[in-house]
Amino acid sequence: MSTGDGEPIEIAGVRLSSPDKVLYPEQDITKRDLAEYYVAVADRMLPLVAERPITLVRCPTGREKKCFYQRHAGAGVPEQLGQIEIQGFEASGAYLFIRDLGGLIALVQMGVLEIHPWNVRVDRTDRPDQVIFDLDPGEGLAFAEVASAAHDIRAKLNEVGLCGFLKTTGGKGLHIVAPIRREHDWAEVKRFAKQLGDRLSKAEPDRFLTRQSKAERRGRIFIDYLRNDPTSTAVAPFSTRSRPGAPVSLPISWDELRPGFDPGALTVKTVPGRLAKGAADPWAEMETLRRPLPGL
Repeated sequence: MSTGDGEPIEIAGVRLSSPDKVLYPEQDITKRDLAEYYVAVADRMLPLVAERPITLVRCPTGREKKCFYQRHAGAGVPEQLGQIEIQGFEASGAYLFIRDLGGLIALVQMGVLEIHPWNVRVDRTDRPDQVIFDLDPGEGLAFAEVASAAHDIRAKLNEVGLCGFLKTTGGKGLHIVAPIRREHDWAEVKRFAKQLGDRLSKAEPDRFLTRQSKAERRGRIFIDYLRNDPTSTAVAPFSTRSRPGAPVSLPISWDELRPGFDPGALTVKTVPGRLAKGAADPWAEMETLRRPLPGL
C-alpha cells in the first residue's frame, strides 16, 4: 500500500521507506535527500563517529513535528546498528553505535536528524579520547565574538600542549575538540576542561563564564565544559541538526574562521558540493596529534 511518500528504495543495503517524505519543509529536503547527504559525507564522517555510543534526536515526521531524544537501543533496532552495555549504566539498557555507512542510513530510516556521539569508543568506554569545549554565546553577541574566543582557547590549549580542532555546531556556537590519549577517566577529563574554562573566565570575567546561569550569559560566552560527562554529548561532525535551514555541524580549518565566515551557509545542500570540490580535511591529523591530558 502506498503512503504517498514514494515507494521504498534501498541505499547501502538499507530499505528506506517513504523516501519522498519531507523532513525539512523550508528546503523541501526529503528522507532520500538526507540519505544521499550521508552517502556523500560518509568517508569523512565515519572515522569520527563510528564505534562510539550515540544519543539520537529522532523526528520521524520531519523537523517541524514532534522530535524526541533516544539514548538506548529499545525494541526494533535495525540490524545495521551495534549495541553495547556500558559499565556503570547497565540499568538503563544498551546504547547504540554506528559501524559503517549502513548504520548511518539506518538512522535516516529511523527519522534521526541529529547524532550525538560520546567522547569514547566502544572498546574502552571508561577512557575518553577527546576533550570538547562548547562555546555558547549569550544574547547580544555577534558570531565574530565567538570566533575570536575560539582562537583564544586554541592558543590556551597550545600553551599546555594540546591541539585544538574546530567545528561549527549547526547553530550559533563553535566546538573545539582536543584529541587526547586514552589514559584518563571521565572525572579527570571533565576536571581539566573545567579548570581551563575557569582560568579563562577568571582572567576575563566580562567575556567568559563557566556557570550555567542563563541570566548571567547576556553579552558573554558560556564555556560548556559539561560536554565531557559521559551522557552529556555534543553533536557529531557532519551531523544534521533539527533546525530551520537544514544546517550541519562541520569541521573547518582555523584559517577559515575569519571575518565574514557564515556557519549558517553549511547545510545539507551545500556541504556535499564543498567536499566534491576537493576541500582539504581540516581534521586529517587528529589521530597523530593525540597527547596526554596535561595538568593545570
